[in-house]
Amino acid sequence: MRKAKPKKRVILPDPVYNDQKVSKFVNHLMYDGKKTKSYEIFYNALDTVKNKMANEEKSSLEIWKTALDNITPLVEVKSRRIGGATFQVPTEIRPDRKESISMKNMIAFARKRSGKTMADKLAAEIMDAFNSQGGAYKRKEDMHRMAEANRAFAHFRF
Repeated sequence: MRKAKPKKRVILPDPVYNDQKVSKFVNHLMYDGKKTKSYEIFYNALDTVKNKMANEEKSSLEIWKTALDNITPLVEVKSRRIGGATFQVPTEIRPDRKESISMKNMIAFARKRSGKTMADKLAAEIMDAFNSQGGAYKRKEDMHRMAEANRAFAHFRF
């Protein structure tokens, strides 16, 4: 490698829960630098989750973290070209990338949902992910299925 690795930027924790993970999620949720709007959407979504899942003993933030864990993939397939043929090689994912993929999937599938506001759509996706269902959970299952199907090519990994 010719150049040094770039330094990891420090992400400040969010103002309400004092959690870095929330800040990262809000950064993924943000459009056109509208961070305040993103925070508003996220906190409204957590309020909706708290109201709809009142019988749950966990707080809304813990429900959200569990939902993220439920949709976090462990392996992914990468295309490798070997001697004219392209193989889908299953590889493990780095921890920071796992977190990023799960957040992006949750947001993408929340945006695709039908609903009135983004906060409502995000709340619905969080509840579905918590209950191991919904689009983001299905995406994780599909990634694992692809990796399992191509397990024979795992020796091409390096």
